[in-house]
Amino acid sequence: MTATLIRIEDVEVEYPAKGFRATPFRALKGVSLEIAPGETVGLVGESGSGKTTLGRAVLGLAPVTGGRILYGDRDISHLGRRERRVLSQDIQVVFQDPYTSLNPSMTIEQILMEPLMVRRMSSRDARSRVRGLLDEVRLPKNAGERLPREFSGGQRQRVAIARALALQPKLIVCDEPVSALDLSTQARVLELFTEIQQQTGVAYLFISHDLAVVRHLSRRVAVMYHGEIVEWGDAEQVTTRPEHPYTKRLFLAAPVPDPQLQAQRRAERHRLLAEQNRVSTSTVTVSV
Repeated sequence: MTATLIRIEDVEVEYPAKGFRATPFRALKGVSLEIAPGETVGLVGESGSGKTTLGRAVLGLAPVTGGRILYGDRDISHLGRRERRVLSQDIQVVFQDPYTSLNPSMTIEQILMEPLMVRRMSSRDARSRVRGLLDEVRLPKNAGERLPREFSGGQRQRVAIARALALQPKLIVCDEPVSALDLSTQARVLELFTEIQQQTGVAYLFISHDLAVVRHLSRRVAVMYHGEIVEWGDAEQVTTRPEHPYTKRLFLAAPVPDPQLQAQRRAERHRLLAEQNRVSTSTVTVSV
């Protein structure tokens, strides 16, 4: 049986609501999934579905109010700041926006050396590690001397990936890491993610709103809707032959080059959406 790197069991996340006696907002409603060592699990959903909240819960940035998150056999749901800092050696993140995730006043070398120096690595060893990281993400050797503003969006995201790799983590949470990039740059960065995984064995929780993106990387895919996982399984099946109506709508929303087929897909998506609205209306009527 394949070992489990991280297991998410019935996790709930609630945020306090504004106003007297207001009901707290439940961003996650009993979410469960697992990631094996070296595996990529895609997490897909529209804005507001809860996918980013789940990633933040794994990183300790969102309050877990129910269930638990296990890293190996260790419950990491409620770690303190010091314990979370130690765990960051094993769990890292690549954020969506390469323009704001890097300190604009630091050189690339300083950005990449920072987590290494915190771990008390010598300056000499840290600089050697940085040179290796720059080569690993295909940036020029002199990139370390430059500032983030001197790079394109795709190059900045490569720096962010290098920073995540600096401590040789076991898991990287990738929160929409290519959505801010143009299509050609997206393809190159996705290829880089694949190559890095083959070389290092790192696992990814790859968060995206695009089924086509996660299909290229993921072995398994979870689809989130209103804080719940509505479909979970093999990436090929979920992204090409979806079963849940919401996943079907995501599938049909992806553009295709054939105008006639695109029109058919759009009509089918509108039909599914209208059907869902009718079901929701009927449910509300019965409840009342």
